[in-house]
Order: sequence, then structure tokens, then C-alpha cells
Amino acid sequence: MELTKYEHACVRVEKNGKVLVIDPGTFTESPVLDGADAVLITHEHWDHVDVDKLKAASPALEIYTCEGVAAALTDLPGKVQVVRHGDAFETAGFRVRAFGEWHAKNHPDVPVQNIGFLIDDEIFYPGDALTVPGVEVPTLLVPTGGPWLKLGDMVEYLRTVHPGRAFSTHDGLYNDTGLGLVDTWLKTESETQNADFRRLAVGESATLS
Repeated sequence: MELTKYEHACVRVEKNGKVLVIDPGTFTESPVLDGADAVLITHEHWDHVDVDKLKAASPALEIYTCEGVAAALTDLPGKVQVVRHGDAFETAGFRVRAFGEWHAKNHPDVPVQNIGFLIDDEIFYPGDALTVPGVEVPTLLVPTGGPWLKLGDMVEYLRTVHPGRAFSTHDGLYNDTGLGLVDTWLKTESETQNADFRRLAVGESATLS
């Protein structure tokens, strides 16, 4: 299984010739949906879902997301399936389990649904939340930036989930200086936990066992 990082919060996972894409938002300029079989969308914010991209994609594309996003995708030609915390399903040969219900607290007057996804019991993508799935997480896609996130919270999340490896996500708001800080924070915590925590550059891939 190969994971490739794309702009900001989007990743693409490939296995046995099948392609699963997570959170292809408006920051994602690459043609990440080309050849995709399925898409997982954690929540409705535009940096995680681009309706126009999805409308232009293949009608055979399968989309799994929360109710809030599904309500905005009623005109899509492809299949849109609502999933909730505790659901499990299979798509494009990937086994997926859903965890969590809400976006991390941002603006007090705007609650937002958010669901995290565990793919093949290997990769956990929490979306814009610090959801602890309560299961072993070999690979965590850890949010490293955003108006709702503090450095201490990110570090505590890594220590609580205690993954074998973690890759940065939600890092498109940083300039080069900020990305350098992300690299430093992840390296420091990687050494503390004796694990592989780092940031993949846009377009960089990692092969997962």
C-alpha cells in the first residue's frame, strides 16, 4: 500500500491497482482524482471538499462522508454514501472504519460534523479533529496546523494515539518558515517516542506494510 501526500489536507492511497483519495479540497491543485475509485471526505470545509472537482470526476466514483457533506453533494452523478461513527464498510478493496462525530472546537457558534477514517487497520485520518480511535494505529495522519490547533495539543495527540509512524497533514497554511517548525516539532517528538514522525512533501510517497 502506497500513500502519497498532496496539497494541504489531501492524500491518495493506492493498493492492488485501486485508488482511494481522502479530502480533495480546493487547496489541492494536483489532478488527484484521476483514476480514483473512491473518495473519503471528513467534513464540509472547502479545504477538504471541492464540489466542482467531484462533479467533474467519473460517475463511477464512490464517495463516503458525513451527513453535512452529503447534503451538498446531491447533484453529483456518482454514489454518495453517508457514514457515521462506528460504521464499517468496504470500498475499492479497502476496509474502512469510521470514528468521531465533530470537528475540533473552532468558532463557538459554528459546530461542524467531522468523521475520521481508519483504512485497512493501517492508516488513521482524523480530519479536523483529534479523535482517539481506541485501536492500534500503525500510521497516523496528524494535523499540524490550523486555527483550532495548538502545538501542545498536537504533541499530546501523538502521545495518546502512539502510532508507529505519523505524517503531517493540514499544513497548507504554513509558509516555508512554518513548515520548518513543523519539521522540528515532529523530529523532536519522533526522537522522544522512538518512532517515525515526519512531513512528506507534496507529491512524496511512502510505502506502508
